[in-house]
Amino acid sequence: MTQAQTLARALNALVKTPQFSYVKARAAARTDGNVDWPQTKARNEDFNPDVDGCESFVMRDGSVCEWMPGRHVYVPK
Repeated sequence: MTQAQTLARALNALVKTPQFSYVKARAAARTDGNVDWPQTKARNEDFNPDVDGCESFVMRDGSVCEWMPGRHVYVPK
């Protein structure tokens, strides 16, 4: 859970910046060595930025940094 909390804090700081996008979120997540990319890719297999807004990220410890579209924030789960 700590891994998801750390990434959520970093991504939520980005959410507040002008012209935030899923591309910027993905780029920031790529700098975090704790993201489990194969699991993240599988979770977001049907990702559509026009519908979903942003991707959620699966962490190596099994926690998830989940995008909450209605609130426009990332939440660790």
